[in-house]
Amino acid sequence: MSAYRTVVVGTDGPESSLRAVARAGAGAGAVAGACGAALVVACAYLPTEEDDRELARARDVLRDEAYQVVGSHPAEDAVRRAGEAALAAGAGEVRTVAVLGSPVEALLDVVRREDADLLVAGDRGLDGIKGRLLGSVPADATRRSSCDVLVVHTTG
Repeated sequence: MSAYRTVVVGTDGPESSLRAVARAGAGAGAVAGACGAALVVACAYLPTEEDDRELARARDVLRDEAYQVVGSHPAEDAVRRAGEAALAAGAGEVRTVAVLGSPVEALLDVVRREDADLLVAGDRGLDGIKGRLLGSVPADATRRSSCDVLVVHTTG
């Protein structure tokens, strides 16, 4: 098996998503560090002027599981903090990117643009009936990704 060259990891800011960044980046058991791969930390966001009723309804249903960042500044802050944490833990090359769009579409876009060979996502949203009925970022990304996907246990 050849080593991974580029690892993309998604984050939306909270502590649980930083567990996926840690697993993807540096430190004991980290994939990018072990392979000498570049780490790309990505966060999807919606524009602040978003006035979509369906999105508002989804947020009401999902509450804490509504992992959609609104606004480029919060997304940029999330990737900056995650990138700094990865560097502090010993990651080599780290790039950060905030991408306008839904989480799955944005992550898959970053995977394509970066020619990544591994996508890392946290498991938030996989548990429970909401995740099964409405789908989740890691499940959808796993089904649609053109590269390997590592789902990291970040909840509980």
